[in-house]
Amino acid sequence: MPVIKSLQIMSKIVIIKGDITVRQVDAIVNAANKTLLGGGGVDGAIHRAAGPKLLEECWTLRGCNTGEAKVTKGYNLSAKFVIHTVGPIYGRLGGREAEMLANCYRNSLKIADARGFKSIAFPSISTGAYGYPVQKASQIALQTTKEYLAEGGSKLELIEFVTFVPGDYRVYLRTYQEIFQLPPIESSIS
Repeated sequence: MPVIKSLQIMSKIVIIKGDITVRQVDAIVNAANKTLLGGGGVDGAIHRAAGPKLLEECWTLRGCNTGEAKVTKGYNLSAKFVIHTVGPIYGRLGGREAEMLANCYRNSLKIADARGFKSIAFPSISTGAYGYPVQKASQIALQTTKEYLAEGGSKLELIEFVTFVPGDYRVYLRTYQEIFQLPPIESSIS
């Protein structure tokens, strides 16, 4: 990939430590379960912050398969929309976990582009209760996003990876440096 193209892609991707429910983007991504009816972790936090109308709309979607994605309004969130995607449970798909996790990111990005969104925020999909190792998950998330943007045609201007746990933030930063071949940051990352 030419250096200028790589720099253009890199400039659109940001790693953030914080609460995804307060991100001011067109859409946030929910690491949902197959029912889309709320749960723990990021899923529960998004449902609580969005309010009961999110659950009402999710009932109409009739669930979602692993690796796929569906969109709803954001209701009480700063984001106008929520893209719900179901990540794989680590070790339960006979070696297809990486493919399915990549599909979560790719399908969410496709929905964002189809809807004309300019900005999107992702959590670390499948790394909580679903047990996906953060290092492997961050590589899949960032590499899939880089490849998607390299294909051209995306109108997305900002893609945030929002981590809540400080250790996950550090892993995502290191992975970002590796994928974009940047020198290590000398100062400590908190």
